[in-house]
Amino acid sequence: METLISKKSISSQVPGNDIKTLYTSILKSAGKESRSPQNNDNVMKWIAFAESFPSDSKACSGRLNELNGDLAQKSVLLGNGFTPSEADVIVFSAIHSSVIGLSNPEKEKLPHLMRWMDYIQNREDLGALFEKILLEKPVFEPQIAKPAAKPEVQSNAKGTVQNTRTADKLEAEKNTKKSDSRDNKKKAKGDKEVAPEKKKEPEKEAAEKDKELSVSLLNIQVGLIRKAWKHPSADSLLVEEIDVGEAKLRQVVSGLAKYCKPEDLTNRRVVLITNVKPGKLRDVVSEGLVLCASSEDHSVVEPLLPPEGSKPGERVSFSGIDGKPEDVLNPKKKQLEKITPNLFTDEKGVATFKGIPFMTSAGPCTSSIPKASIK
Repeated sequence: METLISKKSISSQVPGNDIKTLYTSILKSAGKESRSPQNNDNVMKWIAFAESFPSDSKACSGRLNELNGDLAQKSVLLGNGFTPSEADVIVFSAIHSSVIGLSNPEKEKLPHLMRWMDYIQNREDLGALFEKILLEKPVFEPQIAKPAAKPEVQSNAKGTVQNTRTADKLEAEKNTKKSDSRDNKKKAKGDKEVAPEKKKEPEKEAAEKDKELSVSLLNIQVGLIRKAWKHPSADSLLVEEIDVGEAKLRQVVSGLAKYCKPEDLTNRRVVLITNVKPGKLRDVVSEGLVLCASSEDHSVVEPLLPPEGSKPGERVSFSGIDGKPEDVLNPKKKQLEKITPNLFTDEKGVATFKGIPFMTSAGPCTSSIPKASIK
């Protein structure tokens, strides 16, 4: 960042290496003295934080906890969205030596601070000035609602044993009839006519397997998020109300809290699977699955973006692949788990199934992350 470079060159000219004096000199040398007083006051607040940052380990721990709390609701200390300010680099410089010495358990207690430190060190070119802080990053896995367990039909152990014996008897009679029927067919038709049936079985199994892996089983639609908020009892989850062209908005729970703010998702177009089986995630009903692109190390995750002009509710299509989606996916068949490994973005960020683009009436769905997995 230009500010950091200027600070390094001017520091030899300012007595005592005072950070406020350095910052004022940087603004003068960069011709930015006319910035708004409010913004300047906010920067000065963080400069004061950096100057007063203690060297004592106990006091230092308390200040790091405070900073972790400040960062819980935002991506950077100052500025809009994800763009770091001068204050971010100054505070990073002041606390770096204290943070890099923390053990992994201590880092885990400061999740918001460590996420911010990692973002700044990767966003800004600081490699020559500061040793890189190594972090163990969580693997991103989409959270799919589990179907409710089937109630036990009969709790009486004696009744269960009796039913089992009856079922075994019926099964034995059924198998005996099948065996007799097969023997009669062999005698009537001969062994030559039985052989072709065995050859057709592998072909039938292969066709059924291809059908299970077809993206046409998924009802993938364009949606528009009307409202988003934090899950009341899970820090890693967000809840969204999404317009998919139906009379009622769909409520969807997504594991995006670590990567997106609710306000950034409001009025944003997304791509979602609408025929997953509805279920509860931490006591909140979810009626869909928002598809997201994830970088290889899972440090960056974002929802897929349909093009401008695409309409809420329209189904995403794939050239050369036809078929009607399942009314509701069967979790026991693990259809979603079999299909998602074939979903990824290409080198231009276009979302694809085995290289075939996700298409809408207005064009393909995309992501800013090239060569990403989609889940």
